[in-house]
Amino acid sequence: MQDISSVKEYDLICVGGGIMSATLALISKIIKPELKILIVERLSAVAQESSAAWNNAGTGHSALCELNYCPENEDGSVAIEKAIKICQQFEISKQFWSYLAEEGLLEIPEEFIAAVPHHSWVIGKENADYLENRFHAMKDHFMFNTIEFTRDSNKMKEWFPLIMQDRKEDEVLAASRIERGTEVNYGALTKSLFKILETKYNTPVHCNMEVQDVDPSADIDWTVEIKNLETKEKYNLESKHVFIGAGGGSLLLLQKVEIDEKEGYGGFPISGEWLVCKNEEIIKQHNAKVYSKAGIGDPPMSTPHLDTRYINGKRELLFGPFAGFSPKFLKEGSNLDLFKSVQLDNISPLLGAFWHNLPLTKYLIEQVTSSHEDRMQELRKFVKEAKSEDWEILVAGQRVQIIKKDEFEGGKLQFGTEVVSSKDGSITCLLGASPGASTAPSVMLEVLEKAFPEILNTSEGKEILNQLVPTWKKDLDAETFQQQLEKSKKALKL
Repeated sequence: MQDISSVKEYDLICVGGGIMSATLALISKIIKPELKILIVERLSAVAQESSAAWNNAGTGHSALCELNYCPENEDGSVAIEKAIKICQQFEISKQFWSYLAEEGLLEIPEEFIAAVPHHSWVIGKENADYLENRFHAMKDHFMFNTIEFTRDSNKMKEWFPLIMQDRKEDEVLAASRIERGTEVNYGALTKSLFKILETKYNTPVHCNMEVQDVDPSADIDWTVEIKNLETKEKYNLESKHVFIGAGGGSLLLLQKVEIDEKEGYGGFPISGEWLVCKNEEIIKQHNAKVYSKAGIGDPPMSTPHLDTRYINGKRELLFGPFAGFSPKFLKEGSNLDLFKSVQLDNISPLLGAFWHNLPLTKYLIEQVTSSHEDRMQELRKFVKEAKSEDWEILVAGQRVQIIKKDEFEGGKLQFGTEVVSSKDGSITCLLGASPGASTAPSVMLEVLEKAFPEILNTSEGKEILNQLVPTWKKDLDAETFQQQLEKSKKALKL
């Protein structure tokens, strides 16, 4: 492998070997192959943190089933604007992956994506009425016009028989379904993208390399200090642009960068856990992603779902997520991460966010102190006769929820992803969590717009972008949307 110090000046250094760096580097190389790009990862392999299959939900987040993207208004109507945006973003992801498949670069799409219907399912009259209102709001929009809704138990038995076993006749239930949902193994996809970068564009990932600091440079834009964790050798490399896409570890590195835009950002780490089914007979009875509503006062991240997954070629069944607490910002991080992140400029936002999110604190305490049997009781709301011996706990990845300044509350806890960028776009950092990986191409195109406008705005750049992501930044109509759906379905073998 090429010595990283053999190149004197890089155009872009990507920090982190996950889905975001892979996507950004590959789009950049496709548009302008001569760009000098370096990708570094502190672990011994790529896609080991948030991108790893067991560390995330694996849902192609397209707002087909996630109820927290469709809040209820005071008059009982349902707002779907956020759902429309997220659906557009995921379809852009599919367009990018389809382009790679059609070019022969992603040879076996089935290794990372599969068709699994997406459902929303609720218990109780109030929730059922909400779900019906959501159905009426969505079905008139061309992105969601294939949505089905039912209160009929027999129809639900067809959709997800495992959940409907042993239900009482007087239970008030409702469900919706969109057939075109997907299950995505982001770990497998990330590895495939990095393989394309290495084999086609001679841009390998350098593992066991930790970025320790990023400083302004007199000669170029940034000096990036990197340590080889195996040899202990240190490098100071020059780069015009830096992208920090290190998952939960991004905040700690951003805080070292001398830009005003970082001021006031804090982070709150939350670890996740899944119940994973060990009984093959039960796994065979469920082929669906079924999302329900979070409990009253529970945060959006707690939305329970029972999911079919495909991991390492095997069908799996997961239920969760359950929250845990660890002061680490990465699964392979340090117990000092949270402490290190507290600085003078973010103490007020941290305290404000804490004070205004006391229900979250209560929720986390309850989750951390829950036993295996407590978690099984939650599962039994979905699978009535679930047996404890058929399920085991698996610890998922760390998520760092963003906390930022707010003039009214002092600090606000953000649920979602956010790009923090210097004014000139020479350094960008991705913070936050879900829908994260599902929207990687859209978010990385936003980064490219800030970092390389001179590339994207050329006629050649625009032409290539139109091939990669035909609907990006375009007003969508029903006909175009349907055409792209069919194209993606064919290219990705869905």
